[in-house]
Amino acid sequence: MTPGSGPAISETTAALCLMFIFLAPFAGAGLALINTGLGRARSAAHLMMSSLCAVSIAAVVYFVWGFTWQGFEGGPAHILNVGGKAWNWIGAQPLFLRHLALNGSPASLAALLGMMSVGLAALIPLGSGADRWRLRATCASTALLAGVTYPIFAHWAWGGGWLAQLGENYGLGRGFVDAGGSGTIQAVGGLTALSIAWILGPRRGKYTMEGIPTAIPGHNSSFVVLGCMLAMVGWWGLNSAGAILFTGAGAGEAVAVAINTTLCAAASALMAAVITGVRFGKPDVSLTANGWVGGLAASSAACVFVRPPEAAAIGMLAGALVTLSVEWFELRMSVDDPGGAISAHAMGGLWGVLAVGVIARVPAVGTNAMGEPPGQLLAQIIGMATLIGFVLPLTYGLNWLLNRFRPQRVAAEGERQGMDLHELGAGAYPEFMTHGDDFSQR
Repeated sequence: MTPGSGPAISETTAALCLMFIFLAPFAGAGLALINTGLGRARSAAHLMMSSLCAVSIAAVVYFVWGFTWQGFEGGPAHILNVGGKAWNWIGAQPLFLRHLALNGSPASLAALLGMMSVGLAALIPLGSGADRWRLRATCASTALLAGVTYPIFAHWAWGGGWLAQLGENYGLGRGFVDAGGSGTIQAVGGLTALSIAWILGPRRGKYTMEGIPTAIPGHNSSFVVLGCMLAMVGWWGLNSAGAILFTGAGAGEAVAVAINTTLCAAASALMAAVITGVRFGKPDVSLTANGWVGGLAASSAACVFVRPPEAAAIGMLAGALVTLSVEWFELRMSVDDPGGAISAHAMGGLWGVLAVGVIARVPAVGTNAMGEPPGQLLAQIIGMATLIGFVLPLTYGLNWLLNRFRPQRVAAEGERQGMDLHELGAGAYPEFMTHGDDFSQR
């Protein structure tokens, strides 16, 4: 069934949107560098190889059937009538992008943006599984993310699904709003990262016999900082393209989107630097970088609906949340997350979704006037509840089943030797490889 027609955009706007999508790979390159820099030197080549494989598999699987389930607003979909309301549950596009005119239409741009976005989401769990996640398991898990988890939620949020219909069917503001993917990309990827960290368990040497965490510093802070800069360029493109395709923003609003994205990331990083400086006496590079990425993740949902001061406020709160949640997961939950992916992407993304209802001024459906339609906060909370109550159990269950058939964690010898040598046969830095004896701890 086809529930209405999709939005139309001018040729100029379509061309500009395409250019924004072309910036998206910079975000992937940035995350790959951040994950690698925050991991051990003896796993650097493995992480880069995993990143390339994850992006490749995500693109292929999304092409085969991921977009089939995601679809686009106004496209074929399966409808379920509940309580006299027509609810759009899942897309019904043909496989292999068949019958999709690749001519710059909104549907074709949504497919291209989805292919870039799902690759970015697939990179996020690599940070939490660093130093111990097998390459083959990474590829299999990515296929599940790109073929099941991501397209289902992307349809609900971006494809005219039931979350987007909350405004139309129940008068909850504009319905669930996620312009650039705080929930669809960041939270989905971050919650998958949490699932992977739970299934794999902590790295050997991370916790003492008494359960006290020990520091395992990242090996290359230069990679991390460079990754942060590249990620910002990619986020400009993701947020701008998403705002045009999924909220009806005009091409000229891309300037405001870029400014808001930059301010959100900058304020978040500064807040993280201040908090770590006060708590530890000196600012922490890795946590400041996590704050930067958390600010980018938080900026996406409301990027076109806030003014610059409000974007900075969202970033400041994101920086505090990310910094404190890293410590909470490590100390209280015994979750070993080398790249800080759970805090930066899951927590930052969830806060970004909530910020739409708390801070942003979302225009009412069918109007251009900025206002505060009633129920927008409730629509965002329902979206958050769906992410935590459905996406997290789904992604955990899929990866748990995968782990039952073939263990996802490398053997102890692989960790001791290093993922580079164990799985690839060569290290990233063969002239400088040193192995510390950290196996005296559990």
